[in-house]
Amino acid sequence: MTRSVALSRDLLLVTGGAGFIGSNIARAAAEDGYRVVVADWLEDGPKWRNISDIALHDVIRPETVNAFVEKEGGRLAAVVHMGAISATTERDADKIVARNIRATLDLWELCAQKALGLVYASSAATYGDGTSGFRDSEEAADLSALAPLNPYGWSKLFVDRRIMADVAEGRPRPPQFAGLRFFNVYGPGEGHKGDMRSVVHKIYPAAAAGEDVTLFKSHDPRYEDGGQLRDFVHVGDCVEVVRWLLESPDVSGIFNVGTGEARSFADLAKAVFSALGDEPRISYVDMPESLQKAYQYFTQADVSKLRTAGFTRPFTSLEDGVASYVNGHLKPRNAA
Repeated sequence: MTRSVALSRDLLLVTGGAGFIGSNIARAAAEDGYRVVVADWLEDGPKWRNISDIALHDVIRPETVNAFVEKEGGRLAAVVHMGAISATTERDADKIVARNIRATLDLWELCAQKALGLVYASSAATYGDGTSGFRDSEEAADLSALAPLNPYGWSKLFVDRRIMADVAEGRPRPPQFAGLRFFNVYGPGEGHKGDMRSVVHKIYPAAAAGEDVTLFKSHDPRYEDGGQLRDFVHVGDCVEVVRWLLESPDVSGIFNVGTGEARSFADLAKAVFSALGDEPRISYVDMPESLQKAYQYFTQADVSKLRTAGFTRPFTSLEDGVASYVNGHLKPRNAA
């Protein structure tokens, strides 16, 4: 991709840039010619490996982000804010307020002051159980109708509502903003995420070892076991949406990022076995009771607004995306 940003503003700040989606964005941006600055905590786990192959300009700690933007705002092309507590199981709401809400709103206000574009991670978790649909409306009434199932989803909706209120009321705003409601993302770079890894990553070791893979039984009579539906989107497609936004400074808004097609967990498991050239072996276990009370049986991104805004690139099919992930990343690493 040819980058149009002036060389005098060639720095790109990616918060959460060593994480799953963030590291993939950072890698693509570096390939596109940006001098990429990653903000993240690496700690003592394997997350550093996500950025070990990227020619980065710098790595900074998240607590220094605001000072960095204040100092380098004149050289920044934009800010891509992927940093957050992404665990839907996190129950420390004060921590979520600090890292998901306050940190994002600080950047929102700074980017408005410095006239910098801001692309930030929202989430499909804002839609709760899906009873209000999956339409990425920016209207206050539609936003207020959403009911997230956990503090993580609430924090993302909180930010969306505040940002759209600022826009509606004419308060200072960045020249470009985009809140991306990612659906069920899978792909390379997620190995450090523990229980928040995609189901592809979780079931691959058993499938590769010739064992049964285990999925949850359905506790809703409308869905058969393994028939629970999700919009599974490859991380590469998420990166392409961000790339397009950075090249489309006139586009702003809240956008769903998914394929627009719901597929079952059984389909996902079958795709893993198919990528391995094997017949599917799937068994089912009861879902924990605590999870049953707050479980989404169906998600499907309405991507019509993204398409209308000008994003025309086709999304990767589940079978192609899983095959690419298994054969290009999981299998070689497992063999090593």
